[in-house]
Amino acid sequence: MIKKTAPPPDLEFEPEFVTGLKKIFEEMIIFNHVIGLKVTSLKPSMVRGRIDMKRDLIGHFAFNRLHGGVISAGLDAMAGLAVMAAIGARHMDEPPMQRLHRFAKLGTIDLRVDYLRPAISEHFELRAEVLRLGSRVASTRMEFLGANGELLSTGTAAYIVS
Repeated sequence: MIKKTAPPPDLEFEPEFVTGLKKIFEEMIIFNHVIGLKVTSLKPSMVRGRIDMKRDLIGHFAFNRLHGGVISAGLDAMAGLAVMAAIGARHMDEPPMQRLHRFAKLGTIDLRVDYLRPAISEHFELRAEVLRLGSRVASTRMEFLGANGELLSTGTAAYIVS
């Protein structure tokens, strides 16, 4: 068995891979489109996204607070994207379009979200990274921040990758 090492920190994805992964994430996963989740950075070591606050996402009308389900769904989606990026980085020897077909069996096994502060902001930043990418399971860590950079929620999750 050949053990693959972590990608070098300066590794960059090809534009074709980035465009394809963004299309899958932002357009083909319809719920991400519904909540307005956009990819702002796609690196092998960390992914970042953004959700702009809109009326449809309010969870508490009196405070104009974001619904907790949007937070958990956003964190879950971003962690899944981080796993996709890590898998893509692991297989850089393959053409970009071939790597995009490796995500068919990806699924959430476990998700934990800690709500630290009320999510009241004009927009939100989401970050996710893979802690470990095994042959069958990936472990991740996520953050959900307000426009001012304040940490509002954190999460951890595990994903089946094969």
